[in-house]
Amino acid sequence: MGMLRYFRLGLGLQTLYLSLLFICFFVVVSETSKSEKPNVLFIVIDDLRPALGCFDDRILTPNIDQLAQQSVIFTQAYVQQAVCAPSRISFLTSRRPDTTKLYNFKSYWRTFAGNFTTLPQHFKENGYFAASVGKVMHPGKASGGNDDYPYSWSIPAYHPPTQLNKTSKVCENPDGTLHENLICPVDVAKMPGKSLPDIQSTDHAIEIIKNISKLTKTSKNFTQPFFLAVGYHKPHVPFKYPKEYEELYPLDSIWMPPNNFFPPDLPTVAWEPYQMMRTREDVQSWNISYPFGPVPLKYQRLIRQNYFAATSYMDYEVGRLLSELEKAGFADNTIISFKGDHGWQLGEHEEYSKFSNFKEATRVPLFFHIPGVTTKKHRKWGEAFPLINPLKDTKLREKHLKRLADWMAPTKPSQSSKLTTDAFVELVDLFPTLAELAGLRVPPTCPPKPFKIDFCTEGTSLVPVINQVTKTKPSNIIQWKNATFSQYPRPSDYPCPLTDLSPLQNITIMGYSMQTSKYRYTEWIGFDSSNFRQNWNDVHARELYMMDTDEQENYNVANQESSKELVKELSGILKAGWRSSLPIFKKN
Repeated sequence: MGMLRYFRLGLGLQTLYLSLLFICFFVVVSETSKSEKPNVLFIVIDDLRPALGCFDDRILTPNIDQLAQQSVIFTQAYVQQAVCAPSRISFLTSRRPDTTKLYNFKSYWRTFAGNFTTLPQHFKENGYFAASVGKVMHPGKASGGNDDYPYSWSIPAYHPPTQLNKTSKVCENPDGTLHENLICPVDVAKMPGKSLPDIQSTDHAIEIIKNISKLTKTSKNFTQPFFLAVGYHKPHVPFKYPKEYEELYPLDSIWMPPNNFFPPDLPTVAWEPYQMMRTREDVQSWNISYPFGPVPLKYQRLIRQNYFAATSYMDYEVGRLLSELEKAGFADNTIISFKGDHGWQLGEHEEYSKFSNFKEATRVPLFFHIPGVTTKKHRKWGEAFPLINPLKDTKLREKHLKRLADWMAPTKPSQSSKLTTDAFVELVDLFPTLAELAGLRVPPTCPPKPFKIDFCTEGTSLVPVINQVTKTKPSNIIQWKNATFSQYPRPSDYPCPLTDLSPLQNITIMGYSMQTSKYRYTEWIGFDSSNFRQNWNDVHARELYMMDTDEQENYNVANQESSKELVKELSGILKAGWRSSLPIFKKN
């Protein structure tokens, strides 16, 4: 069945889908031996920077904060490319973009790069029931047109029918006319299908959890663990969310970043002109000059307000999912992995969107909830994930609004876990980490030419760090990885309409970026897209930011005479790549 037809059948198909799911369980269970493997709930959020209460108490995300408080939080987690499909395919295959050969949305790694095993595929091949709900893999060509089914999933991936209305003219202007806007708080009851994608995704994931719970209670032979991946769309643009959440962020209380100015020595090749945002009807009326802007200040606040409101809406949907997981009896035996697929710039350096190597685009929230390790087991129902509705919790809401009124005060985490680490990690580390936590075979490190190797990783299991933070086992770490690596392609040195998301044949420059504790260093070099070859002798621009004195990455000192020797040293490390920065462990 084609994906478009599947969408159009809508909720009528959902009943049939869930019935088939129920039958599918019995078929698989009969072939599955008894197992005590943990379940896995894999949550991924679209365009989510660390704009959560557990990082910044001005953001209201009480349900995710509860999860974070019972998890190991990685505060320095970075993606390999700050755009949806390349990032998701990268962390789901544990391969970097130069290995998947995907820098946009237009190719499928199995036919274009190699038959790489995915994270859910590995669990599925080891006896797990694997299901995808919402935006997990990027739909379309990047996942073979079917979200990599049947390789990665036990049943076809579910996409909420209302996602078809992503570009519909449903956003109401003050004059009552409807438009395709960036800013789009809505009355859900008036929406097509009287719902929104993330609401439907939560509903569907809950039905799967309920069906599994029924089977565990009615069938003595049912012992199959599940790998349930749930992907939420918000706060991805457009900012379409229930309008009640807008009230949580009064416009006059919205703070601006201290560096909402154009960096004085930023190479033009590093700039992204937020083309995706500019196509929206309301943004077009703002008369923003091309390609550098800036966005007028009143609209900057409006963008931030709506990003935060959409995030709080998403938090409630995550809360519904977690609450149902606990209600169904799975809180004690389910590993929960929570992460963003990449960040989003909210006015820092006058940038809006992703499509760059700046920290705001590449840094994401990442945490792991591991029953018995990050929290005790055998809790009473309602102790782990009681659902919190900030729209109805008057005390919580008043406290939040009071905090916003004092937005000049220093920020702090609202509910921070004691299990926090600033170890450098990358999303390619997800695959080996979850495999090891679940007791499955951990993929070995990929060789330098990995294209014919189906099962390997270009990341590192984070279990040694988790053991160190939780003190569950003696640490075997001599030196953890000392850098993370990201990249972004460009069609030209000067911004153009293809800058943000260039077709492969137009890519002529690749920006390779390395983040360390002291520096972020980037080289924009010549790139031949016909053979995926880098030309390190063809340097178009360099960036160097000193983290000790310039954590906000405002002042590029790469071209200063005083940086000459440091640039030479960092250039050598960058060219050596991620393999030169792998951890060193004690030998057994």
